[in-house]
Amino acid sequence: MSDTPPCPQCQSEYAYEDGEFLVCTECDNRWNPGAGQVAQEKRVWKDAFGNELKDGDTVQVIKDLKVKGASSSVKVGTKVKNIRLVDGDHDIDCKIDGFGAMKLKSEFVKKA
Repeated sequence: MSDTPPCPQCQSEYAYEDGEFLVCTECDNRWNPGAGQVAQEKRVWKDAFGNELKDGDTVQVIKDLKVKGASSSVKVGTKVKNIRLVDGDHDIDCKIDGFGAMKLKSEFVKKA
C-alpha cells in the first residue's frame, strides 16, 4: 500500500503527492509533510469593500455595468441573489433578472 502520512486535518489515509505537497482526497487539504505545519490554499473572495463573499450570498451592483451584446446595462443597485463563486477573471456566476446568466467581477459588487 502507500506510505503517505494521514491528513493532519481529517486523519484520512487517502492522499496523493502533488509536487512537494500532499493532497487529501477527502477534504482537499494540502500540506507539506516536511514542514510540519498545514499549508492551506483556500481562496477568499472579497467584494469592493473587503467583505468576504460566500456561495449563495446576495450582492448589489455598485456601478453601471455595460453588457456586451445587449442594448441596456446592469444598473447601480441591482440585487443579485444566490451567487456562485468561481476561479477565473470573473469571480461570480449568477443570473440577473432581464439579462439571464452572467459573470461578474467581485470588485463591482457589495454584499447585501
